[in-house]
Parts: sequence; C-alpha cells; structure tokens
Amino acid sequence: MLEILLIRHGETAWNTADIFRGRISIGLSEDGLKQAEKLAEYLRQKKINSVFCSPLKRAIETAEPLARLHELSALPVEGLTDLDFGKWEGQSIENVKTQYKEIYELWRERPDLAKIPDGESLQEARQRSLNALNKIIADCKQGIVVIVTHRVITKLLECALLGLDDSHFWNIEQDTCGVTTFLYNGRIFVLKYHNDISFLKNH
Repeated sequence: MLEILLIRHGETAWNTADIFRGRISIGLSEDGLKQAEKLAEYLRQKKINSVFCSPLKRAIETAEPLARLHELSALPVEGLTDLDFGKWEGQSIENVKTQYKEIYELWRERPDLAKIPDGESLQEARQRSLNALNKIIADCKQGIVVIVTHRVITKLLECALLGLDDSHFWNIEQDTCGVTTFLYNGRIFVLKYHNDISFLKNH
C-alpha cells in the first residue's frame, strides 16, 4: 500500500495580496515559514519514505523542514511546478479582471476551457503533473510519500485521482499547507483525508 500526502506550500506575501504567482519563484512569508515548521512537527510520527516537491522556492521551503526531520532530502520534480500563468504572473487579481475581463470570467466559470495568454491550460498542467506522480508511484511503490506543490497542481491531481475532469477545479478547496491523503493499492486511489489544516488552528 502506498500513502500519498499531497500538500500545498505555505503562505507567501503574494497569496495574501491576491497576486498570481505561477512560475515566479517567490519564497514563503514569515507566517508561511511558521506553517512549514508546524507541518513538519505535525507529521513527525509518520514513517515518511520520500519527500518530493516543486522546484519553486515556496515549495522547497515548505518541504525542507519536514524532510530534515526525517533525515531525507526534498527532491525537486519539474513536473510538479506551478501552472504557467503567462501574462497574469505578478499581477493582482483586480488588474487581471480589468485587463483580461472575458478570459478571467471564463477562468472562474469554466477553467477547463480557459487559455491564459502566453500561459498553460489546465489540461497541459494536469498531464505533466500526473506524469510526474506516476513516475513517483512507479519508483516508490509502497510506504509514505510526501508531495509538496501548488494549489492548482494539488487540485488537478485530486481531480485526476478521483476520476473528475477539470471542470470540477473550483469544487475543491486547498488551503496553504493543507494536507490531502490518498491511499493507493496498485489498482485504485482512495481519498482518506482532504485539506487537513488542523495543525494550524493556533497559528
């Protein structure tokens, strides 16, 4: 049996300011660094075998405290990087709403049909992140695996593992440092816990 912990990275200043992050490699905020430490402590008793993460700084900074605690290295995987938001990256949601009104409305209503200018579609991001996950599963086979990535990628992987198409993207909530757990028996994926942030209650 393989236990897969899908974890969104901790908070960044751009999360709280509602700025599109995408491939821009910003680090965690002070609160985000505290979240990462709380996450590591929360998972201290788990017998974690491997820790993988997006190569972007905010994901690495979230994964490293946990990996160190288990005497592991956080291994960056290119396929787990955030959605390429193209021309939206570094812009506030308010600016995007004004400059790209029609595309933004489509993004909110039918994200599976939206193509961000100079960016990546959800389908493209789903396929390459699923490829990355499948390789991790093939290499690890059993035990407990941690994957620290981004909100978009966790939501796309959750849709894929549950057999949902990308039109359900907005039906899934994933908070910063939220832990979603799947069990895989070699045949099917079973959702055990979703978006666990219980350890941040006193944060």
